[in-house]
Amino acid sequence: MLLRVAIVLALFGCKDKAKEKPASTKPPGDAAVKRTLDEELEAIRSKNKLPALAAVAWHDGKLVEIAAVGLRKADDATSKVTTKDLWHLGSNTKAMTATVIGIYVDRGALKFDDTLAKWFKKIDPGYAKITLDQLLRHEGGAPGEPPDELWKQLWADGDKPEARTKFVEGILAKPPEKPGTFVYSNAGYVIAGVILEKASKKRWEDVMREELFAKLDMKTCGFGAPGRKDVVDQPRGHDAGGTAMAPGPAADNPPGLGPAGTVHCSLEDYGKFLAMHSSGQPALVTPETMQHLHTARDGGYAGGWLVLPHPRGKVLAHSGSNTMWFVTTMLALTPKPDDRWTLVMATNSGSFPLDNVIGLLADRFTAPKK
Repeated sequence: MLLRVAIVLALFGCKDKAKEKPASTKPPGDAAVKRTLDEELEAIRSKNKLPALAAVAWHDGKLVEIAAVGLRKADDATSKVTTKDLWHLGSNTKAMTATVIGIYVDRGALKFDDTLAKWFKKIDPGYAKITLDQLLRHEGGAPGEPPDELWKQLWADGDKPEARTKFVEGILAKPPEKPGTFVYSNAGYVIAGVILEKASKKRWEDVMREELFAKLDMKTCGFGAPGRKDVVDQPRGHDAGGTAMAPGPAADNPPGLGPAGTVHCSLEDYGKFLAMHSSGQPALVTPETMQHLHTARDGGYAGGWLVLPHPRGKVLAHSGSNTMWFVTTMLALTPKPDDRWTLVMATNSGSFPLDNVIGLLADRFTAPKK
């Protein structure tokens, strides 16, 4: 899921006065009185009837402020969220998948210009010359919505080892849709994930644990909805009707969709991944590969990020939702340390896009001091 361009352009020094800005939640009165981040979030949460809302800001890789308000489960007043809780990242997983692919590119096991014909024997001729890089840019012709029969099969196969490969083989057996044109596609990232599995000879989940989570000390990261079914020990996603969904198959997309969006983790651990993209350290990929992952073409998308201009660099942004959670992320890549802000907002409801309000965080942390 992409971040809305109009909102992003209002952030990190990219002010566009012609665009409408989200209404401030600050109370009238003494402008010198600044609310805490908890108070800011609670105003947004209560106004939009969200179960819980969390946010975190880093400046030049250092945590500045983190807060979480509300409930893990909407009808349980005792289930208050904490800043250590885990959040489902949805499509923000895509940047993680692309990063690990970058690791394998640096090792020589993959190339960004590898064609699908190199990795799959039986495919529609239209996919033969599509490259791995095109998949990571959503320009590989994969459908924006998978065919119903393949989606049902992916659900039915659940966590079976062959589920992901069967799904991809079904996608590639049909002609591509508009190859070379930007079409946001979860299926495209699942195809890329299967290529990673073929190159590593491991399941995508295991590669992520070994190559990303372990190396960045992201100990809270896992897959699917976080927590246990028998106790409300973590936030629970809430469906469109506001019903809390206990962890399990019904609380997320099918496991086979993993490379496109099933990771969960704490905001602080997620920040370790974002800091690596912001600073290049620790150097899990070469500077050249990192630059490739951050460089967009006509579609404005590269390596799991919407890439937008900044007066002194660029902004990487993305949103993710499995329809029961919503997480919005953005970071500024600039040579000047003062400009290097990273912001994340998360809620355990998919009914309210946080890209509508993350501009308030940007105002709080990045507005010039008077």
